[in-house]
Order: sequence, then C-alpha cells, then structure tokens
Amino acid sequence: MEFDLWIKALHILAVIAWMAGMLYLPRLFVYHAGTTAGTPQSETFKVMERRLLKGIMLPSMIITWAAGLWLAYSTFAFQGGWLHAKIALVVAMSGLHGYLSASARKFAEDRNVKSALHWRVMNEVPTVVLVLIVILVVVKPF
Repeated sequence: MEFDLWIKALHILAVIAWMAGMLYLPRLFVYHAGTTAGTPQSETFKVMERRLLKGIMLPSMIITWAAGLWLAYSTFAFQGGWLHAKIALVVAMSGLHGYLSASARKFAEDRNVKSALHWRVMNEVPTVVLVLIVILVVVKPF
C-alpha cells in the first residue's frame, strides 16, 4: 500500500509537468507563428519548443502513463466507468501531444501554415480536457 502512495505521488508530479508543457507549447506556437522564418527570434522559439518537448513533455507523459496504468491496475483493477472515461481522455490528451509534437517539427522546418489564432484556440484544448479528467478523478460520477 505504501508503494502505491509513492507511485501516486510520482503520477501527480508527472501529470503536473506534462500539463505545464501542454499548456505552454501552444502558447509558444502563438508567438512563433508571428515571427519570420530564419530570424534569431524564430530560431530561439525552435530551441525552446524542442527542449520543452524532449526534456519535459515526453518524459512526463511516459511517467504519467506508466504510473497511471500501475495505479489503475493495483488500486482499481481497471474497474469503474469514471476510470474508463479518464483513460479515454488521457488517450485524447496523448493524441494532442502527438499533434503538438508534429507541429513543432513543422515549425522547426519552417513549414508551419497555421495562424496564431489557431494556436490560441489549441492552447485552450488541454485545459478543457484537464478539467474533465480532474472532475472524473475527484468526483467519480459513475
């Protein structure tokens, strides 16, 4: 039981780090979309985006999944409608992570075609998904 508490703490810390990146990367894209390719400012955004993705977001997502699956198995035996809905939302968040990762590659290759407005809208998506996940975990409505 004590081991599961350590795993839960690790899971929460990883989620916080992952979500920080998921909220910050689209904001970087908003600013990056407003720069001219090849400028020092554009090149700085490329470095920031790559480091955020590779150094924080990807490891945090992997730890979130590993610890979350452990807890889903050991604590809940994968039972509960709320847990199934939460896992579905985490799959959606992971898909969004993939979309942002592919978009960072396009920015790195100076191939972004999305507007700053698009990235402002995309900046809100992780927030909505996160709110739904937190409600499911805390309230367990079904």
